[in-house]
Amino acid sequence: MKVANGYEYVAVLEGIAPKKYAMEGDPIGLQIGDLARKVRKIMFTLDVLENVVDEAIEKGVDMIIAHHPLLFRPLKNFDFATPQGRIVKKLIKHDIIVYAAHTNLDIADGGVNDTLSELLELTDTKVIVPTYFESYCKMAVYTPDFAEESIRLALVNNGAGKVSNLYTECTFSIAGKGRFLPGDNATPAIGEAGKLEEVEEVKIEAIFPRSKMDQIMKAVKLAHPYEVPVIDIYPIENVKSQMGLGRIGTLPKAMEMESFIGFVKEKLSIGNVRVIGDTTKIVRKVGIIGGDGNKFIHDVKRAGADVYITGDIYYHTGHDLLAIDLPTIDAGHYIEKVMKSSLLYQFETMSLMNTYEVELIVSEQNTNPFKFY
Repeated sequence: MKVANGYEYVAVLEGIAPKKYAMEGDPIGLQIGDLARKVRKIMFTLDVLENVVDEAIEKGVDMIIAHHPLLFRPLKNFDFATPQGRIVKKLIKHDIIVYAAHTNLDIADGGVNDTLSELLELTDTKVIVPTYFESYCKMAVYTPDFAEESIRLALVNNGAGKVSNLYTECTFSIAGKGRFLPGDNATPAIGEAGKLEEVEEVKIEAIFPRSKMDQIMKAVKLAHPYEVPVIDIYPIENVKSQMGLGRIGTLPKAMEMESFIGFVKEKLSIGNVRVIGDTTKIVRKVGIIGGDGNKFIHDVKRAGADVYITGDIYYHTGHDLLAIDLPTIDAGHYIEKVMKSSLLYQFETMSLMNTYEVELIVSEQNTNPFKFY
């Protein structure tokens, strides 16, 4: 097992939510701390508030990974008498790294909006507001036939083999004979040094987003029995994926709006919502944008949503929603808390693959500023 540093965990996060996905001007990345230091405990949180920092100190956390940046705007000074200054002072004093993944985590595959869509059981999901286009490659791995399944799993469990939102784990295999002559200094898994070897092999292929190349390559090499695996990568010109804000998808079955409101509250574990529009409508197609979705109401309407789920709807935006006849559930900004458990699971998987010695936890603090009476 290896005790990794902050840079190595940033690389893990980059594999999940690359910084290039972030909206322009979004202050993501390192907020406070030294990424060169060793990290033995990571905590995931939606917000970096003082109670969250106190929790991190109490639990001996080395690194906080947050969705909402602590420092949205540059500080002109560090006044430790202010609430934000107290937070900064505590983080520096206890040598805690703070790193933020905001709109890049909203946009990423498996990020905030995908997690919300999965909780609401939406199928055939598509991006609402395109912001980035991802090119694809194909990987061809040559392996002895007994290792085919482990290589296949290494590919599909790390993002390869997804064709649109309708098909996953798409791979192709063809059998053949592999030949190789190990040199004097080689330690072959099969065969002997200085003797030409012939092995029943399989070539297994899958497409993947170019941004996941390093992650998939590492996983395949770890799973491969050969000392020097043969792996070919080809650019794919006719496949591109669209990344962006929000998701629109279809419910397993249509339901009345009032029933759907209860369904949303149950699935997202929230006690109260605000509702705009006709509650007698039938709902089948759902648009969702975690966080503040005021700017995107016309995009959601054009996408064909029967209902829109987002947070922080303004008073006058509510009037606009009525005017365009788009029933909306304001579920609050706090629904983005789903990112904590989602990142925990993805980091657990990657830490096991990389044999990192680390404890991963989620913040137990409720950072929702609103109470309902």
